[in-house]
Parts: sequence; C-alpha cells; structure tokens
Amino acid sequence: MAAVAEGLESREAAAASKDAPRPAVESVDAGPGAPPFLAGNRLNLDLYPEGCHQLLHLCAQHHQQLLQVEFLRLSTHEDPQLLEATLAQVPGNLPHLRSLVLKGGQHRGALGACLQGTLTTLPTGLSALAHLVHLDLSFNKLETLPACVPQLRSLDTLLLSHNRLSVLPETLGALHVLTFLTVTHNCLQKLPPALGALSALQQLDLSENLLDTLPPEIGGLSNLTELNLASNRLQSLPVSLGTPQVLEMPKLFLTSDLDSFPVTPQGCSVTLACGVRLRFPAGATTTPITVHYRLWLPEPALVSLGPHDSLLSGVLELWPHGVAFQQDVSLWLLFVPPRARRCHEVVVRTRRDNSWSDLETHLEEEAPKRLWARCQVPHFSWFLVVLRPVSNACLVPPEGTLLCSSGHPGVKVTFPPGATEEPRHVSMQVVHMAGRELRALLGEPEAAVSPLLCLSQSGPPSFLQPVTVQLPLPPGVTGFSLDHSRLHLLYWAPPAATWDDITAQVVLELTHLYARFQVTHFSWYWLWYTTKTCVGGLARKAWERLRLHQVNLIALQRRRDPEQVLLQCLPRNKVDATLRRLLERYRGPEPSDTVEMFEGEKFFAAFERGIDVDADRPDCVEGRVCFVFYSHLKNVKEVYITTALDREAQAVRGQVSFYRGSVPVEVPQEAEAARQRKGADALWMATLPIKLPRLQGLKGHGKGARLSLAPLNLGDAETGFLTQSNLLSVAGRLGPDWPAVALHLGMPYRELQRIRHEFRDDLDGQIRHMLFSWAERQAGQPGAVELLLQALEQSDRQDVAEEVRAILELGRHKYQDSIRRTGLAAEDSALPGTSASQSTEPAQA
Repeated sequence: MAAVAEGLESREAAAASKDAPRPAVESVDAGPGAPPFLAGNRLNLDLYPEGCHQLLHLCAQHHQQLLQVEFLRLSTHEDPQLLEATLAQVPGNLPHLRSLVLKGGQHRGALGACLQGTLTTLPTGLSALAHLVHLDLSFNKLETLPACVPQLRSLDTLLLSHNRLSVLPETLGALHVLTFLTVTHNCLQKLPPALGALSALQQLDLSENLLDTLPPEIGGLSNLTELNLASNRLQSLPVSLGTPQVLEMPKLFLTSDLDSFPVTPQGCSVTLACGVRLRFPAGATTTPITVHYRLWLPEPALVSLGPHDSLLSGVLELWPHGVAFQQDVSLWLLFVPPRARRCHEVVVRTRRDNSWSDLETHLEEEAPKRLWARCQVPHFSWFLVVLRPVSNACLVPPEGTLLCSSGHPGVKVTFPPGATEEPRHVSMQVVHMAGRELRALLGEPEAAVSPLLCLSQSGPPSFLQPVTVQLPLPPGVTGFSLDHSRLHLLYWAPPAATWDDITAQVVLELTHLYARFQVTHFSWYWLWYTTKTCVGGLARKAWERLRLHQVNLIALQRRRDPEQVLLQCLPRNKVDATLRRLLERYRGPEPSDTVEMFEGEKFFAAFERGIDVDADRPDCVEGRVCFVFYSHLKNVKEVYITTALDREAQAVRGQVSFYRGSVPVEVPQEAEAARQRKGADALWMATLPIKLPRLQGLKGHGKGARLSLAPLNLGDAETGFLTQSNLLSVAGRLGPDWPAVALHLGMPYRELQRIRHEFRDDLDGQIRHMLFSWAERQAGQPGAVELLLQALEQSDRQDVAEEVRAILELGRHKYQDSIRRTGLAAEDSALPGTSASQSTEPAQA
C-alpha cells in the first residue's frame, strides 16, 4: 500500500504533462498587479483563508491571467453552498484547466486526525473542462461519484480516497484514457463490471474498503501494473486475473485475510499485509497457477532451531509444495531486528524433503527497526527468519586446508594432507558466553570459558588424520600463569545429554593466548577454567542458559488504576528485583511457575470471567492480547481492561491466562489449566488471578456521573487549602487546555495518552482524572499549590490562576479568623510556623 500511496502529490504534475491537448496560451509570469497566489499558470488557493472568495473576486474582475491557469488547488473546508457557487464559475473562467485539486484534510481535529472537507457533489458544468487530465477529490464527503466526472473523457488520473463511496457507477467505464485510479479508505462493497473497460488503467488502489468479491471483468485490465486490494473482505480472487493478458509484471497488494493469488507466465510482484513480499519474474511458470499462503504461529513442533538459534518471524507456508519454477522466485520476509549480538547472522530457513536448510540471505533496511530478509526461493514449502551464530564453511580437499572463524579470529581448524580421501564440506559455528553471566550462574568469581565451538561435516564420521583445533584461552587466563589442574576440555555429541571431560584423552598445547588439540570426530568443544571438579554438570547448566530462557510470567495492577494491567515476561533471576522496584506503583499475584521459553514464540494473555480487553488497542483480537517474546524479552505491555458487569455493585474477579499458540475456543477451568501448563510444550502456560475492585471515584463517565471522592486538602495552613470542591471548580474551567497544564505539572506524556485513551469520549473525565490523580500524589508535599499556580500561568490560563489565588486568600482569612476566635493568637499575628493540624476549617470556595 505504501508503494501505491507514495508520490500521489507528484502525479498532479506528471499527469498534467502527458500528451493531452494543450491550450494555445503560453505560460507567463504574474504581472505586477496580480495577487501573490496567482503565479504563471498555477493558482494555489488551498492554503489561503477564504480561497473561494478570492477565486470569485478574480472571476468577477475577468482577470486575464485566469485564461493561462492550468493548475488549480482549492480547499474544500468552506461553506458547501459557497464552494458549489465557486466551482460553477470555473469552466467559463479557467477553460484551459488541466489539473483540479479539491482536497480536504488541511485541517485537523482535536486528536490530530485529518478532517474531511465539505464537498458532497460537483456542478454538472465541470464536464466542460475538456483539457482536464488530473482530478483529486480526496478527503471529502462524497457518497456517490458526481455525474460530471465520467464525462471528463481526457481524465488520466482520478483520486477519490478518504470519502464515503459505497458504489462506483457503470459510467466510469467511459474514461478510456484513465491510467491511475485510487479509491482507498471508502465504503465500497462491490465494483461495477464496467471497471474492466478501463483498458488503459495501470494502477488501481482499492485498499481499505468492504469488498468481498471482485467482478470477473477486472481481468480485462490488460495494462494493469499495480493492484492494491489490502484490508478488504476478499477470500479469493477471480480466475480472470490469472489469464495471460497482462503486458507488464503487475504488483499485487493483498490483505492477510486473502489466502491465495494468481501468477501468470508474465510474472507478478505481490505484497502481503503480514510482512511478506514475493516477486515472480516473467517466465517463472509456463502456465497460470494459484499460489496459496498462510502465516503459522511459531510452534516448537513446526520450527527447526539449532541449540543457539533465535526465531525472528512467524512461519510462512507457500503451496503447492515442491512446485518447480523456470526462474528463481524472490522472497522478502519482514522481521524486527534483535539487539546487536556478537557473531550472529540472520538467515531464511526452509524445509524440503523433511529436512531444514538455510538459504543465502541478504538484508535490506526499510527503517531503523524494520528489516527485510531477501532470498531466492528454490521451491514452495515453509520459510522462517532465524538469528543463528555465524557459520563459516569450506571444502576440505585431500591436500588439506585451513578453516578460520570470521567472528573469532583465534578459532581455527587445520586439516593436514590425507585427512580425507574425497572432498568433504565442513562448517563451523562459534558461540560466545558472557563471563559475568557465567560467574553469576556458577557462583564462582574466577570461572571463565572459551567460545563454544561447533564443528560439523559431510561424509564419514571421522577423518583419516587428526585435525588440529585451536581455541582461545578463557578470558583472564594466559598460558604462563594458568593452573593446569583447573583447565578442562569438554566434548558433547548429540544425542548425548551430558558433557564429557576429555582433558586426559588429548594433548593440550598451550601458548600465551591459545590452546591447541587434535581430534578426529567433530561435534561441540568447550574450554573451561574453574575450581570445580565435576565440570560436566556445570557445562550442562551453562548450555541450557545459552539455549533457553527460563522465565516467569507476571500480571500486575496499578494501585491508582486497577483497570490498567501490566503484563511482563521476565528471566527467572530478575523477577524479585523487578517486583521490588514496581511495588510502590503496582500490586498483583505471585509470578507464574518457571516456564522454559522457546525463543520467538507468540503468547497470548486472555482476560476471562467477565473481563474484556479494550478492543481499540491494535494488538487486541476478540478480547485477547497477542505479543511475541524475542530473545531479549522486550515485551512489557500495559493493557486497559473493562467489564460489562455492574461495577458499582460488586468487585470483579478474574484471571490472566498466558497461552502458547492458538487459544482454545472453550476456556478450561483453573484446575485443568494448572494441569496442562506443566509440560514444556503445553498450550496453556500459566494462569494468574486478578481482581478489579468496585468502581470508585473518577471512573464515572459523562458530565452527570456521580463522583465519590476521597477527602483531600491540598496545601497547608500558611498558603491555604484547596479542597475537592475547589479542584472541581478548576477542572470545570480548564477545557481543552488541560494537557498543557498537566505537562507543566510534571506529568509524563505517556500518562496523558493513557488518560485520553481511558476517557476518550469524555473531556470532563479527562480533566478531573488528571487533576485529582496529580493532587493525590501531592498529598503532604510542600509547595503543591504554588506548583499548580505556576502550571496554570505557564499554560496561559492566568484567569484560572487568579481564581485559585482568590480561593487561597479567602481560606487564609478564614483560618486566621478561626485562630483568633479560639484565642490561640494575637489579632496582629502573622501566624508564622503554624501547622495544618491547628486549623479547624480548611479553605472553602
């Protein structure tokens, strides 16, 4: 969709420069008496106030320069009757017009959204614009296409996006020279068969509509190069799109709801909304075929990962499986890049004949946090993006060779002559483990390990001559100072579950930096320096830490707003520290049992028993939150939850359930959930109970909502008090200026967004919640009232600040009078240092 939308503004000039009949009038510069918005053959009134009045004034003067105008831009944020009267003057005064832009969207609403213009139709007289080749009616309120548009027979470009069109007329087929048509973000439910008569059409954007079928006639668009159907209700495409009529490779933009698309011998380029691109070159297939696809969840049973691989994407399936193409098909998979990891690389992995292999992969950056993994697809099967340790490979001939690690220059393998009779392929992977992580795991300050080396080969299991392996000594250890009794060489070969100490079985040659030894069998090798005697069990412990994340799932509720729930997945060793840090702001149940997490898995948090996730969140589907855990666990989620129950009458009890994979249709009981989550690959990972208390305070929506405010006296005896009633009076005066006041009070912008989201249809609720949540946090803090006054003045609300000062002054007088009445102070006393507890009556307004 981005490729279609990109450059729409530039089509105004491009379309107007095509070989359409041009007027005989030459373009000249504006004369000295011409207004500033009339420059040569362009009349730009869309950014000027009262643009319609300006144009009517020029027409009334019969300004000669209007005859030269070819480009007219006019804002539609005008009175509808005035706009219609102005457009009626256009054909007679601007006869040579080639481009007409009548767009809304220049103005924005309170939330920053572009506002639609007032245009609902066009005068029939516009059909007289015989030279018009470019018409832009975007961001308006058109419910039907104006009758004059199909009569503009020279029209090359037509933009109708962001309107209210539900149908397109059959007469649209009369625009025989139309090459570009966009009707995105409308309400189209069907298309006219006459659309297929637009034989010159090259780009067609129908995204963001309500289409569930396409007419077969759409296959007659023989010049179509780009078709965008994303975000519709299509389940299939007509067979006619697969007929070999297209002259140039078309680009298809499809939605993830659509599970197939046609490919012709002319080829095509397909962009799927799920983050996948495919390019079929011309001649890739000799006959039309229908390609099906599906994006699977990353189930452990489906995904093939090595011991130290991380999954970076879902699993894409393309079928028919094993189909052979005459030309290589290019595949792009979108993924979020992980934090930079030493000596790792991104590859696309595919499955064929029940085995997985890695494809040659190239990375293409689209944005700082969006990367495409591109490869050539040799067949149709399953594909996924994997982060793996860098793999170095070589072909070992009978004459011998040297294999070095590109990530760790000190890791080398030397193959002597005669090590093999036939050439064989050898690959090497090196995995680094941080010393700090190892020492924390073993509880030994001086423990250190070398990089973990994996060697694999093709052909016979062993070499004819010993192969020399060089590993760097563990960090902090040198060949002149080490204690040989603490150095251990470990060996592990699948499917063994233990690491064997082979130090006594090989000869270790030590230099100042390296250790060298000779082997004939290839697998995993690891050099340890530790005081422990039983190293095998320690190595297995460290190995598991490198392979898997043992985590706990937690669900915490904000103390001030229990309907805001924090979902988090934490490494087991960080749970206690995180809970202590969040204790002041959050409360919640005990963390879940430890879960062995499959890197890259997608989990769900489902709120049950009367609790619903707010459906406006983009990552919520049918009341459940979906998110993916990657290797560094950047997965903090704050979720807003509500309920349809009578919150005034009772509290709501529920639970947060974390799933792996698809969520069951029927949610089991807690006992069943507890039983299922025990297995390593169980569907149900954990269930944590939560409780939403009875609704109190500021949760009422609407102006007439009942308030149940806790007692609050903001301030002190000397400066005066502000009570609940005072703050409500201030809240009633702020209006749309409340965000500025909140920021000057020191409230984080994220908190403002949360308040806007929670009270999105209630401005009064937004203001009250902001003001009282800030005041409650200031309870007992000196200077709070002065901070409020400063925030009001910095937000240009001096009027409210003066009102607050009047309230405080009245309160101080009442306080002094009460002190005098009790005889605790002299009549002229300034009452320095008196405490709030001495006051018998806080300030009231």
